[in-house]
Parts: sequence; structure tokens; C-alpha cells
Amino acid sequence: MENEWSLIELFKLGGVFMWPLLAFSVATIAITIERVIYIFWHNLKVGEILSAVLDLVRGGKVNEARERLAAEPRKNASASILLALVSNANRGEARMEKATEAEAQERIRQLENGFNYLTALASLSPLTGFLGTVSGMIGAFKSIASATEVNAQLVANGIYEALITTVFGLCIAIVALLAYNLLLKRVDTFAADITKASSDLTSALLEAEETGGAR
Repeated sequence: MENEWSLIELFKLGGVFMWPLLAFSVATIAITIERVIYIFWHNLKVGEILSAVLDLVRGGKVNEARERLAAEPRKNASASILLALVSNANRGEARMEKATEAEAQERIRQLENGFNYLTALASLSPLTGFLGTVSGMIGAFKSIASATEVNAQLVANGIYEALITTVFGLCIAIVALLAYNLLLKRVDTFAADITKASSDLTSALLEAEETGGAR
């Protein structure tokens, strides 16, 4: 047999368990691409919109701040969360915090949609690979048991063919875990930023209310 194989040849050598691994690899790539597009299409920057709204609130222009946030497109996730806060400014601090938390949880849930599939694929892929390896080893030992003369080549062929599924399974798991952690880090950063922004804006609104400058 040649020392180098194409991916198709490796796929055939891996046996029947390569089919679910193929499905897992396609699913991993598809989910990763979809989440990357979704997350980076949304505007997760908090600083710019927060600065503009704080200036309006500190100037006593709460209504203008609300209109400024409402004018932002839906893809601006921070604007919709801060809008929930400002819209409840006249209902007390507890109500503001509750409305903000509800909106933030919904937006973050939308951003994290599909992450659970990546973690599931990261777990299932190596397990399926190991299952293929065990199946291949069973076949190898069966060949040894039925052979009249056992040699190193007979054993080696069965072992490296069995390990192909493990390699493919681990590769898929690595990609899935890498994608999951990178995307999760971006969402976690946004969550931390919007929490700080909500706290700053709440303080500004309460101060505006106390001074009677809000209108």
C-alpha cells in the first residue's frame, strides 16, 4: 500500500463510523460560520452609544436619550438593552434593573444560540472516534484469531486503520471547542460591558431624577 493517502482513501479506511463523523464535521463548520456571521453582524460596542446617552441624561434630556436609543437599528444590541432601562426610568430603580436584566438575558440568549450544539459536538466526536477505534480493533483481533500465521503487518494494518476514526474525532472536537471558546469570550465581554454600562446609566438617571432635571 502507498505511504500517502487522500482524504477519500482515509475515509474509506475508517469504516462505517466515518459517516457520523462526517456529519459532525459539517455541522461544526456550519454552526461556527453561522454564529460568526450573526455575532459580528450585530453591533456589540457599548462605549460610543453609552457616552452619547450619558451626556443627554446628565443634561436633563431623558426623553431625547430615549429617542436616541430608539432610533438605533435592532442589530445594536447595547442600544436595545439601554433603551429598556431608560424607558423605565420613571418607575424606580428596581423596575429599571428588572427590565434591563430581562432584555439583556434575551439578547445574550440570541447571541449564544447554537453554542450548546458546539459543546455537544465536541463531546460526541471523540467518543464516536473511540467507538470506531474499538470496532476496528475488534476486527483486527478477529483477523488475528482466524489467521494461520500472524505477522507484524497483519496487526499494524488493523491498528492504524482503527485509529483513523480517533484522529478525525479529535480534530472535530478541537475545532468545535476552539470555536465555542472564542465566540463565548466575545459574548462574555459584551455581557460585562453592558452590565457596567447599565450601572453607570442607572446612576445617571437616578441623579437626574433627584436634581429634578429629567424631562
